[in-house]
Amino acid sequence: MEYEHVVHGFDPVFDKNSRILVLGSLPSVKSREQQFYYGHPQNRFWKVIAEITESTVPETIEQKKALLLNNGIAIWDVIAECDIAGSSDSSIRNVIPTDIAAILKGSDITAVFTNGGTATRIYRKYQLPLTGIEPMQLPSTSPANAAWSLERLISAWSSALTRALTGSPGLTPPGPAAGDSLHRKLTRF
Repeated sequence: MEYEHVVHGFDPVFDKNSRILVLGSLPSVKSREQQFYYGHPQNRFWKVIAEITESTVPETIEQKKALLLNNGIAIWDVIAECDIAGSSDSSIRNVIPTDIAAILKGSDITAVFTNGGTATRIYRKYQLPLTGIEPMQLPSTSPANAAWSLERLISAWSSALTRALTGSPGLTPPGPAAGDSLHRKLTRF
């Protein structure tokens, strides 16, 4: 497959009430076509978030944004630009990282999660030295991570989000805001 230089084409999703930041690596080919995150029909991100927030799986971009913001979740990616072959994270080279400072300044982020190993590796290399916030790696929701069933993903993600929202060691517990409703929903797992 041929390499292509890709520039991240859409904005992060966050607001002042966002408490959790989930970072992927770079939008897939399908996501870039749709101009929004986790656009591949087999990616389980939206199913996982919907399940742990007791919501319907969103279909439109506006529904997806509302699901995130109503539950105190921000999303973006760690890569602003790179060379990549298709959607293969293992082919990524010549990385220019995103600047997550605007998200951190314009929100109340208390925890950073990375969706898979590539996002974790790139965050630790480029963003961790600037933010000082250690990421919590979650199993990838990508269809390439076929070893993880939807049920296992939901369990792992809900456990991690619950720890973040309840203030496990090293995290600042969130105050009353959008994240509190998510915390109440997550405690059922």
